[in-house]
Amino acid sequence: MKTILAAYATAPVADDWQPELQSQYLDGVKQLSSIRGIEHPFTGQLHPHDDDWFLRNIDPAWDFVFTGVPGIMGRLGKNPHFGIASDNPEGRAEGVAFYQQMRAAVHKLNAYLGRKAVDFIQLHTSPNRTGSVSSVASLVESLKEIQSWDWDGAELVIEHCDAFVEGAQPEKGFLTLEEEIQAVVEVNRACGCEIGLSINWGRSALETRSVQGPLQHLQAAREAGLLRGFMFSGISDQDTPYGVWRDTHMPPAEIFEGGNFAEGSLLTAEQMKASLEVADWSSLDFLGIKIGVRPQDLGADARVAYNRDALAALDSFTKA
Repeated sequence: MKTILAAYATAPVADDWQPELQSQYLDGVKQLSSIRGIEHPFTGQLHPHDDDWFLRNIDPAWDFVFTGVPGIMGRLGKNPHFGIASDNPEGRAEGVAFYQQMRAAVHKLNAYLGRKAVDFIQLHTSPNRTGSVSSVASLVESLKEIQSWDWDGAELVIEHCDAFVEGAQPEKGFLTLEEEIQAVVEVNRACGCEIGLSINWGRSALETRSVQGPLQHLQAAREAGLLRGFMFSGISDQDTPYGVWRDTHMPPAEIFEGGNFAEGSLLTAEQMKASLEVADWSSLDFLGIKIGVRPQDLGADARVAYNRDALAALDSFTKA
């Protein structure tokens, strides 16, 4: 199985839009032969800065998994009630409208490539419960509408983010996995659709403050018959450049000598192997890597190297 790379999470950081630097980075990503495509961030239009630049610089053979997290987090900063699980009517309506914008971007990308290149849409169950109220009922109503649209071949999954846990500081604070499963089962039954779930290793570890969390979430999603995708991101319980229990997509701990990895990461070789086994990885629709890097001023080539080594680590476990 060729993997999905969330290349945007490792892209060069700059105070302003620098297309030449970003092109250099993507040119390096194109050389990574072990990927089938990329996870693409949606903020309100196909590309945050320049749709035409994006279309010129992607590999036309790539497949795509869309994620709305960057756009959602930006909107939550302005409206804490924003999201498809919101019990606030205006907030929920804005959340649904956001996915209508994403749908238009999917059609634009597919039309440019002349094929149905977008495989999956990852939905997210905002708002953050520390500042708003959300529910299964609100999510069900939103999903019923969203699944009825023409997604031009793309399938829908809810990517589970860290849920609100009493007494813990959340990064996302969205619905629990159990609530998301309940909503998806209800909508699939009522509408005859096949919405699924995807799990991010680091976000599940963050929610549970434990390396057992990802295994528990993978098992629950599998037992519900809904697990479609799995992305590896690391996290740390130590004081590292990536923070303590922060959703910064930390690279794995050292998997092989001489590689680009991150000291203090809880995502070890043992954890990757165990998670792949619980996920029954060969039956997944997509499997991938999503890492950020530190320090922030690393150059484009170094950033590609981190992705190359994380992908090599994953390949070593899935091809063993």
